[in-house]
Amino acid sequence: MAPVLTAALLALHPGTAHAAGPALAANGFYTDPDSSARRWVDANRGDGRAAAIQASIADVPTGRWFGNWSGAIGAATGSYTGAAAAAGKTPILVAYNIPNRDICAGQSGGGAGSAADYRAWIAAFAAGIGNRPAVVVLEPDSLGDESCMSPAQISERNGLLTDAIAQFNSKAPNAWVYLDAGNPAWLSADTMARHLAAAGVAGAHGFSLNVSNYLTTGENLAYGSAVNAALRSTKGFTKPFVVDTSRNGNGSNGAWCNPAGRRIGTASTWGGGAEGLLWIKVPGESDGNCGVGAGSTAGQFLPEVAYKMIYGY
Repeated sequence: MAPVLTAALLALHPGTAHAAGPALAANGFYTDPDSSARRWVDANRGDGRAAAIQASIADVPTGRWFGNWSGAIGAATGSYTGAAAAAGKTPILVAYNIPNRDICAGQSGGGAGSAADYRAWIAAFAAGIGNRPAVVVLEPDSLGDESCMSPAQISERNGLLTDAIAQFNSKAPNAWVYLDAGNPAWLSADTMARHLAAAGVAGAHGFSLNVSNYLTTGENLAYGSAVNAALRSTKGFTKPFVVDTSRNGNGSNGAWCNPAGRRIGTASTWGGGAEGLLWIKVPGESDGNCGVGAGSTAGQFLPEVAYKMIYGY
């Protein structure tokens, strides 16, 4: 059961007072019927790993990522949220198309070709959702590493994220938007709070942590609380946050790119110490050409990696 936002809580969380947020409007999260894991299972029913991957990964609600591969974005988000609404479930959508995406690490590079292209894209993304309830994770990687960016690039990115949040508030009033805030191994909580504030988190429902990473839920809860303490002391507000638990069942070994021996974590649920523990990344999808995914591309589904992740070896 989702937390009910009281008047006192809303005072601490500006921008969260949507009339029928997804936590209140639907019964659980939507399971993507066309996830990479589901497509692999459907195409490989005779494979000895298929039953385990279906039960432990494909049947678990996960985020669907949208980018320049998604075609007409308004139609894509509209179709997906419409199917979820028809099923009485809350969909998890990930917007991943900011210009110079993953600019420092490079494994998932790309994004919209210009600021103008992105503004049009994100406006259509939000309009496609319309009044339907949804969880939206906004631009993983975007605030976690600015070390290779110029001041002009940082300023442009902050403006685009602030505008994106405004577009959702205007065009998708029942979507809860979580601006991505990296993970505890990336930046100090004080630094991330500054990045979030500069990118307009005051207008978002909250922030997201650990997307596509492996750090434990406990580490992320402590970090999220520290980020909120910094926001409270410097800006006078705090925000709810969600944690990606898709691949953090046995924590991190210090590597972020397809490390061996990782394990799936708590399935998507409201609560759990944060506002929600969500599977934002599909377990088994590659982080790039690295680690146990050597030779793969970011986002490619690797059945052997998925299978081993179920059991933690």
